[in-house]
Amino acid sequence: MPTGLLVIGDVVTDVVALHGPLAAGTDTPADIALRPGGSGANTASWAAHLGADTRFLGRAGYDTGEWHIAELAGAGVRPHVAVDPGRPTAIVIAMVDATGERSMLTNRGAGGHIGVGDWSPSLLDGVGHLHVSGYTLFAEPGLELARLAMHEARERGATVSVDPASSGFLRDFGPERFLRETAAAGIVIPNREEALLLTGEPGSPEAAAEILGARYGVAAVKIGAEGALLSREGRIVARAAPPATVVTDSTGAGDAFAAGFLTGLLAGVPDEEALRRGCSAGAAAVAQVGGRPKFGNFTLLTPIAGLPRKLHH
Repeated sequence: MPTGLLVIGDVVTDVVALHGPLAAGTDTPADIALRPGGSGANTASWAAHLGADTRFLGRAGYDTGEWHIAELAGAGVRPHVAVDPGRPTAIVIAMVDATGERSMLTNRGAGGHIGVGDWSPSLLDGVGHLHVSGYTLFAEPGLELARLAMHEARERGATVSVDPASSGFLRDFGPERFLRETAAAGIVIPNREEALLLTGEPGSPEAAAEILGARYGVAAVKIGAEGALLSREGRIVARAAPPATVVTDSTGAGDAFAAGFLTGLLAGVPDEEALRRGCSAGAAAVAQVGGRPKFGNFTLLTPIAGLPRKLHH
């Protein structure tokens, strides 16, 4: 059975601002960092960091595309990233408060235009599992790509998972529509809010996990500082708590969890251990700034106006 992992999703330039109380109409002091990000690219980077043979399919822009490709390759990912000559890379401004919680301003840029033209069946060579970031579904070209990729993955006998990715976009897309469009997936990895939204449950993540587990087969629900729980065929079969950590920035925590959990499943570990690995990766993510496993010095191959060419972290 092939053991490779293919992730389809977004690649994003993250501008992360750690700040105290916002002062309306004037300046608020903040620590600001530029990071490579994107839910799908983050998951792929964490999975490679954890030892998985990982490919990533995404779409970047003319401004920072080559930098993103180099960052993915440097993380050990096999990048299949088209550089859009007419659009910039997606960008997210993540405003992180003193608790580590973040609010995001998002421009999907080139990532919102990924589609079937970016697909090749050869991407599934050696792949045992396909993971689709929900962001891919939230624009029509990406939705067509997700349909095709999930169908071909199932045809080849690969397992499929999906992460709803964003409660805001999910609400606009429609929970029932999301459930229909991802019916080919056997694993869903929502956070608490997404799980409640998908099921209509008023407040119980356990009940939501059971409903989603019955629908998909497997549901791993992330419940923040409480860790995660796993439902198979509508029954809660495992729980795990994260290790104690100081929260610096929650950006990418769910992406890291997905990577830890999926690489655990690919390695054939028991459910509780797969959840534990997911929680450990999530804890590592929140202890640092940005959504990737580690950062060194990197160079912007195409400089952004007003930013230094060399950034040190």
